[in-house]
Amino acid sequence: MKKTIALAALGLAVGAFMLDWLEYQYTARAFSTEIYIILIAVFFSAVGIWAGGRLNRRTPSPSFERNQQALQYLGISAREEEVLACLAEGQSNKEIARSLGVSPNTIKTHLAKLYEKLDVSRRTQAIGKAKELRLIP
Repeated sequence: MKKTIALAALGLAVGAFMLDWLEYQYTARAFSTEIYIILIAVFFSAVGIWAGGRLNRRTPSPSFERNQQALQYLGISAREEEVLACLAEGQSNKEIARSLGVSPNTIKTHLAKLYEKLDVSRRTQAIGKAKELRLIP
């Protein structure tokens, strides 16, 4: 009885394998172009990701050292440094005022003094000049 069950199970397993093999053969012939295109796309994607990772490795930047001489020469106060740092983060006047615990008018005054000291007229110019002078990272 066990031998009959084992032979029947083996026959069913071989039959299932043959059906899967025939289905694979049909699929491989019917969709061969699509399969090759997908395999080529996967290959080039993998190579692109690998090459991009190798070519764009980020080197650790040296630690930032603030230019204290420029700060002293320009006469920038500690509070104006904080405002400049918040400005570089892209915060609005209201956000800077909220984070520093002062009124927006106080921030406008600090910004006006910073613009005068840095000899600029816009936020973006102030950030660019501060980075150039190494006042902010």
